[in-house]
Amino acid sequence: MTPPASAPARNVALVLGGGGLKGFAHLGVLRALAERGVVPTRFAGTSIGALIAAAMVGGMSVDEMADRAKALRRKDLFRINHFAMLMERMKSPSIYLEEPLRELVNSVIPDVTFTELDQPLLVNTVDVEHGVQVVWGLPGLQDVTVRDAVYASCALPGYFPPGQVGERHCIDGGAVDNLPVNIGSQGADIVIAVDVGSTDMSPMSNATSLGFASVYMRAATVMMHRLQQFPLDYWKGPPMVLVRPKIGRGSWLDFTHTEANIAEGYRAGMKALEDLDSVFEQPGGIFPRRRFRLEVDKGRCTGCGLCVALAPSLMGLEASGKAFARTHIVDWSPADGDFVHQCPTDAIIATKLDRSATPTETQGVVPEVQGVV
Repeated sequence: MTPPASAPARNVALVLGGGGLKGFAHLGVLRALAERGVVPTRFAGTSIGALIAAAMVGGMSVDEMADRAKALRRKDLFRINHFAMLMERMKSPSIYLEEPLRELVNSVIPDVTFTELDQPLLVNTVDVEHGVQVVWGLPGLQDVTVRDAVYASCALPGYFPPGQVGERHCIDGGAVDNLPVNIGSQGADIVIAVDVGSTDMSPMSNATSLGFASVYMRAATVMMHRLQQFPLDYWKGPPMVLVRPKIGRGSWLDFTHTEANIAEGYRAGMKALEDLDSVFEQPGGIFPRRRFRLEVDKGRCTGCGLCVALAPSLMGLEASGKAFARTHIVDWSPADGDFVHQCPTDAIIATKLDRSATPTETQGVVPEVQGVV
């Protein structure tokens, strides 16, 4: 499929979310965008999304980033802060040393301020002392080095020390906004958002046996997923193409699936961009949209009513106390249907149908209900 003739002239915002090393899937999406002839005019990112966006704006090719990602090993990034943990104990600023992450950031991002970049770049962080979101690259927040801002955006609390950016001490922006689509979309004609941080919410049978770090990351994933869902629930911005690669294998800090994650990012990117020509013409909404059949397994349903509380326009309770679907055919974007996975007994079944819905057919359908399907 050829890219839309008008695409290069549009103001295209690319927003890359956080997700640890799963974020290497962003590289596959960047390849898909290049093949489709889509050239972003502004970038925004959190954590690894900020790192990759900044490297891209700084002039590094996707192929070089991919080669560096495949060569990266645990010792290159995670070195335990033995001295501080021994001497300062609970007052140690982090489990791992700052220097390896600093070196990684400095190796892929030029030593420039935001005002010296050729394209707009927004880097999402949190001021840990004031408890507020700070997006570097916005007016009034540009006279700092991009390297400092990206390090801070990657500084997962407890894992790496906060980073000083100008006069502020900042941490990973995923603490409040793991996919900064609201701020990243300002002035854009279309938004392409890549979520790599909350795509796998499947059950973990051994979560408590994997240690406190795994429990912490699981909790962080759940928190980020819920925080991230809010702006999608009430999306009023330009049309958005939401890309959610299926990268459930391994943890956020797993180095063993880099090539597979890049490949999955490319697959998901190409799939999401299939209807891009028609999305460009939409006034708003989240795409691509697909048709699903919604059903309830009465044998599993306990009548807890959670689905009704989360999606009252789609779900109800019978006189017997069992849940039922108010409509059996729904047209959903990747942001729709989160209540399906919230069912504690997996009694709600959403089955994708063969026929794909077009944006024109489905715009505005079930606007209140958003999530992950």
